Amino acid sequence: MVPFKFEEIIVEQGSETSPIFYNLRRSLPEVPVRLVAPDDLAAGREPVRGFAAAKKKLVLARHKGEFLKKCPGSGGQVCCNYFVINFASNCPMDCSYCYLQDYLSENPALKVFSNTDDLLAEAGALLARHRKLLFRIGTGEITDSLALDPYIGFSRQAVPFFAAQPNVLLELKTKSDCVDDLLKLDPKGRVVVSWSMSPQRVIEADEPGTASLEERLRAARRCQDAGYRLGFHFDPMIEYPGWEQDYRDLVERIFATVDWRRVSWLSMGVLRATPALKRAMRERGASARLLAGEQVLCRDGKLRYFQPLRVQMYRRMLGWIRSAAPATKVYLCMESREVWQDVFGYAPGCEKELGDLLLPGM
Repeated sequence: MVPFKFEEIIVEQGSETSPIFYNLRRSLPEVPVRLVAPDDLAAGREPVRGFAAAKKKLVLARHKGEFLKKCPGSGGQVCCNYFVINFASNCPMDCSYCYLQDYLSENPALKVFSNTDDLLAEAGALLARHRKLLFRIGTGEITDSLALDPYIGFSRQAVPFFAAQPNVLLELKTKSDCVDDLLKLDPKGRVVVSWSMSPQRVIEADEPGTASLEERLRAARRCQDAGYRLGFHFDPMIEYPGWEQDYRDLVERIFATVDWRRVSWLSMGVLRATPALKRAMRERGASARLLAGEQVLCRDGKLRYFQPLRVQMYRRMLGWIRSAAPATKVYLCMESREVWQDVFGYAPGCEKELGDLLLPGM
C-alpha cells in the first residue's frame, strides 16, 4: 500500500495542543502546517477545490456536535442495530463507487477531529448508562477506520478505552493494511478488525489508494494472531462477466488465510447508488463495470440490480461461504425483508433481533 502524500495540514487554532496534532507532526514532519482561525473554517473561507483535491489537505479541527449516533441505515431496509462514532470525515482513499462523493459533496474536506477526549467521554457515558446492553459500535461510516492511523494514532487511544468497557464491541473497518499500532495493544476480546473485500481486479480498477487483496489478507492474519476478532464485508458486490469465479476465489483465499472461528461476522451487499452518486461516478470516470449494469430504483431511493439477480448473487456467495466457514454469522447490508427471505429462508423480525444475533455467543 502506497503512503498518502498530503500537501498541507490545516490546523484550527486550539487544536495544536491535541495528541493528534503531535502525532501528525511526528509522522509527517515534511508537510507544511498552517494555523487558521475557527471562524474561517466555520464560515467556509478555507477553499475546497473538489472531492479529489480535498483529499490532499488534512484538516485538524474540533468537532462541535455529537460523535456517537445510531447508524441511519437505509429507509425501509433491514437494519442491524449498529452505532457509529465519527473521529474523522472523508477518506484519503478514492474508491470510484464511494457514497461519500454524494454524501459529502458540499463539505468534502478531509477532516480529523482533535477533541478525542470528548469522543471517548461521550461513548463512555452511553455505555455506563446502559450496562445491561451490549453495543456494536463502528468508526467506519464516513471515513476508513485505519487508513489515517499511522499519522494520527487514533487506535492508540480508542482500543485501550473500548477494550476496558464490559458492554461493547468496537469495529474498525478498513481497506488498508495499517495495523502495526494495533498489534502493540491488547483488545481483550472487545475489538473486531474488519475488511471490505473485493477481487483483485475490482481493487485495481475501482479502489485506488487501497491495499491490495494480498496486503489485506496478510494484515487480517496478523490481527488474528494478535488476538483480535475479525470481520469481512463483501460490499459492494459487483456483477460483471466472470464475477462468480472471482468472488468464489476470494472467499476461498480468505479462509485459507484466517481461522473462520475467529471471524465474528460477514456481510454482503450489492453495488448501490443514489442517482446523484451515479452522476458523480460518471463525471469522475468510474469504470464501465460500475455504470453499465442495469439497475432499478428501490423504495429507499437507491439504484440496485434487479431483485432476482441480487438474490442469485447472495445465494451463490452464501454457498461458497458456508462451504469454507460453516458456522460464521452472515447478514445482508441495506436489503429488504423480501430479499432476506429469499436468501436465508427467514427475515429478522426487528433490528434488535438481528443485532443480537451478531453478538458473541448468540
